[in-house]
Amino acid sequence: MSTRRTGLSNTQAGSLKLSVLAPMAALLALALPAAPAMAADVATAAVPVYKAPVVELPSPWQIRVRALGVITDDSGYVSQVPGSGLSYSDSIVPELDITYYFTENFAAELILGVTPHDIDGSGTIASLNKLGDVWALPPTLTLQYHFTNFGAFKPYVGAGINYTFFFDQNASAADSLDVKDTFGWALQAGFDYMFDQHWGINVDVKKLFLEPDFDAVVGGAPVSGTAKLNPWLVGVGVTYRF
Repeated sequence: MSTRRTGLSNTQAGSLKLSVLAPMAALLALALPAAPAMAADVATAAVPVYKAPVVELPSPWQIRVRALGVITDDSGYVSQVPGSGLSYSDSIVPELDITYYFTENFAAELILGVTPHDIDGSGTIASLNKLGDVWALPPTLTLQYHFTNFGAFKPYVGAGINYTFFFDQNASAADSLDVKDTFGWALQAGFDYMFDQHWGINVDVKKLFLEPDFDAVVGGAPVSGTAKLNPWLVGVGVTYRF
């Protein structure tokens, strides 16, 4: 009795495998190039790039140019003449100040300028009229506190010290005149109104407590006394912050 074989031959089985695997290989070949691109897209989306905004910090240096009114107290005396008094001319001069900010609120300011003044007799020496004239250089250094919660309006207060040099002294009714250089105290208040980060206008008021001594010769007799100037310095000008 003969035996009958069933199933596929080796050739048929191989053909069947190829027919199944060929489409799968084609799909795999198409998918592989896209896989790196998809991975790159996912990686890029997962790590966003953040750029911090650029903030320009203001310079600590600032200058102002002001027209300065110097208004003196008409007070003083000649020690050897009872009832004597002194008065002084006021003046308007250009003035420069330089400010340095240690922090947003604290700053130091140095003012520079020169002022001319006539010295006149009053009281019992009023008949002498003009005793002489003098120029003053009163550099004043103040420590300031600036208020920063009013927007473009920036008020400040300050206090400091002054040292005044007197030069180009000329005697008129007096035979000679020598006003002594001296220290004084200063109080200050003012404000800047800033149009932008750099430019603004400024109003500033200072009170100097300044009472220099002097020596003079009048009618051949040596005299001495104290000139109680104690001026108000009232300035209006332009601010520039670097």
